[in-house]
Amino acid sequence: MTRRPEHLLILLGVAATLGFSVWQALLNNYAIEVAAFTGREIGILQSLREVPGFLAFTTVFVLLIIREQAFALVAVALLGLGVALTGFLPTEYGLYFTTVLMSTGFHYFYTVQQSLTLQWIEKERAPEVMGRLSAASSVAALLAFGTVWLGMSRFGFDYRLLYLLAGTAVVVLALFAAIAFPRFPQAVPQRKHLLMRRRYWLFYALTFMSGARRQIFIVFAGFLMVEKFGFSAANIALLFLINHVINTWAAPRIGRLIGRFGERPMLTLEYSGLILIFTAYAFVENASVAVLLYLLDHVLFAMAIAIRTYFQKIADPADMAATAGVSFTINHVAAVIIPVLFGLLWLHSPAAVFLSGTAMAAVSLTLSRRVPSSPCEGNEVRSFQPKAPAH
Repeated sequence: MTRRPEHLLILLGVAATLGFSVWQALLNNYAIEVAAFTGREIGILQSLREVPGFLAFTTVFVLLIIREQAFALVAVALLGLGVALTGFLPTEYGLYFTTVLMSTGFHYFYTVQQSLTLQWIEKERAPEVMGRLSAASSVAALLAFGTVWLGMSRFGFDYRLLYLLAGTAVVVLALFAAIAFPRFPQAVPQRKHLLMRRRYWLFYALTFMSGARRQIFIVFAGFLMVEKFGFSAANIALLFLINHVINTWAAPRIGRLIGRFGERPMLTLEYSGLILIFTAYAFVENASVAVLLYLLDHVLFAMAIAIRTYFQKIADPADMAATAGVSFTINHVAAVIIPVLFGLLWLHSPAAVFLSGTAMAAVSLTLSRRVPSSPCEGNEVRSFQPKAPAH
């Protein structure tokens, strides 16, 4: 088999997803049952988890001493180490520590993955390849959630063993990738300093709002299932498994739809759907309806590929690495704050948390209408100024 750059990206994406998915599937039950977490502690943990994402801009400084490809390998191995240690530190501060360790590898990897994808994959193929990356990650998530569900419900695996198995598998896959793949060249040398360009403002705004509203889904949708509807760890793993079965089928097709219809229509569809879904979350009283909302929620989030392909079309090719780090930081500005503040709000009104997500989706919808039909350098933002009347 030809060892192409996209194959390396897929393998590392699979490894990272495998480790994170096991961590995520077990987290809420592990935190509640073992570490006795309430909404306050889970909010603090999720905010701490996002701190490495907030610091993703430092990627550009790391790249002064290590190549992006090597940095991706190191980051995935670090993610695996954090996951492997989680079951051995079953206390509030132990869970905070292993979460930050795992998250450091997770966020640095996805920062570099985004940069390398935009550099290595041609613009015409980018939406479809990104869809394939998402689908491959969903297959890895299926394996992870299936292992958790079978391990806990059929074989009596405990949290420690599952975390150790998952973390070790991630480290092994990172070592295999380091040995099996050659060093791929970079077509365009990347700028090794921080930069923000005025003409990228819409990309920055869409990225910021994406990070803000996504926290509502990541932190509180799963927590709702456990706290309000009493889902067990095996139930949550099964829900995630079904979720990723759907995404494995849907993500490549969503990528092709973005390539066919463009970024603006797909983002408009995503945000319109999220307005309805977040509003429904606020008032749901039936577990089956909540599950349906969760599945629809995740399918719509796959359309966020369009934000990255929009940037690829408008950006200077030399800006990919530096902007990837800055965009991850922008994405996580709200993510560092929202879990703590909304964790406190959750204690008083879970519905208010989800209605805040509705408002965020509405802002994103407004911004998405500014994406041009044919974005490119020099045509970054759609203008709504009326044309002068003909004389």
